[in-house]
Amino acid sequence: GLYRHPESRVLDWVRAHPGDPRRAVIESRIADRPAAVWFADYTPDTVTARVRAVTSGGAAQGRVPVLVPYAIPDRDCGGHSQGGAPDLDAYDGWIDRFAAGLGGGEVIVVLEPDSVAQAECLSAGARADRFASLARAGRVIKQANPRARVYFDAGHSGWNAPARQAAWLREAGAASSASSDGVFSNVSNFHSTADEIAHNRRVLDALGGTGLGAVIDTSRNGAGAPADGEWCDPAGHKLGRAPTLDTGEARIDAYLWVKLPGESDGCKGAPGTFTPSYAYDLAR
Repeated sequence: GLYRHPESRVLDWVRAHPGDPRRAVIESRIADRPAAVWFADYTPDTVTARVRAVTSGGAAQGRVPVLVPYAIPDRDCGGHSQGGAPDLDAYDGWIDRFAAGLGGGEVIVVLEPDSVAQAECLSAGARADRFASLARAGRVIKQANPRARVYFDAGHSGWNAPARQAAWLREAGAASSASSDGVFSNVSNFHSTADEIAHNRRVLDALGGTGLGAVIDTSRNGAGAPADGEWCDPAGHKLGRAPTLDTGEARIDAYLWVKLPGESDGCKGAPGTFTPSYAYDLAR
């Protein structure tokens, strides 16, 4: 099974609000589910120990943690989640330190959401440099822990055409077993699981490579994509399928909660901050 790390913003809120009438719903339907742990701040001095705390916790329980390195320079094209390492050389060094904490147990790494699908904001040269760093990151992670399963950014079913996405993914090393186990999609988005399964299979067909699969973020896609295309904390949504490594679908390796339900995209609160009213609406 998947690992639920005992430190998260939703768990902090649950512990701090024992009398809140929304607490039971948020705790049982969100806080008690396994979710990804993000490493979104450029802190090279502490990242190894922080990663090790998660992976060792998962190993102690015999469960699989999901980690999200999110520090690529120019991430989010300067949008709500802008930030990251100051340059690619610094990023490469940060990834080395991230990988040093992975240990030897099974772990899933969702490598840099939006880093490929959103790469159109970069010049051709900057895009090629980013993709080279992503390919290196995949190799470094898998060399540090051969049991790590690394997935690269396939956007989502409402974004780039599968052939275009696959061409970029190939440049980023996602077709090579030395750096990749496949692709991920729908992170922080709302597209239906059925649409994402079809999208990922088309991307994988175009990508080539052998033995590659896909993982899908189902944390908030229970109502499907918003009709107006809104992606930032839209109303009217609900939790999707529970996280699992047993999907029953060919080439779909897992349904994951990558974006923790209730954490803002940047509209209802600062990016990544927990908003209990939003979490409660999703969980109901």
